[in-house]
Amino acid sequence: MKEIKIEKVTLNFGAGKDSNQLKKGIKLLKNVTSVKPIETITNKRIPTWGIRPGLPIGCKVTLRKEKAVEILEKLLLAKEKKMNEKQFDENGNMAFGIAEYIDIPGIKYDPEIGIIGFEVCVTLERAGFRIKRRKIGKKKINKNHKITKEDAIDFMKNKFGVKIGG
Repeated sequence: MKEIKIEKVTLNFGAGKDSNQLKKGIKLLKNVTSVKPIETITNKRIPTWGIRPGLPIGCKVTLRKEKAVEILEKLLLAKEKKMNEKQFDENGNMAFGIAEYIDIPGIKYDPEIGIIGFEVCVTLERAGFRIKRRKIGKKKINKNHKITKEDAIDFMKNKFGVKIGG
């Protein structure tokens, strides 16, 4: 029951109000994952940024199971398997950015996209974490069963050979 596994890997691209940048981001995430991204829609109104409710401001792709592990290995190679302690949160999840998509092995430069990057978020879980999401009889996860920052760091070191700095 203590074995940690990857629940999901989410790739996120934020474009703001620029629709051309959003189209490039959608194409980029489709090239990287071969899965069609969904647009993220804003609920807030920020007049100084020109953002209003219902406006698409980004896109994301969520990957689970084997596909998530496979893409995470590629993305970690783009970061040279180096992560910082600050990239892990207290619940054992982690996030990092890919500054240029051409760093990912097997991805070629596309002149239509240009040089852009995206964010990667990894969610970890243990067996039994479904109790916090189920419809009937929701419960909190016991503190002994939660994934700590140290557990997540050990998992990434052992499973993916990641080096943790500062």
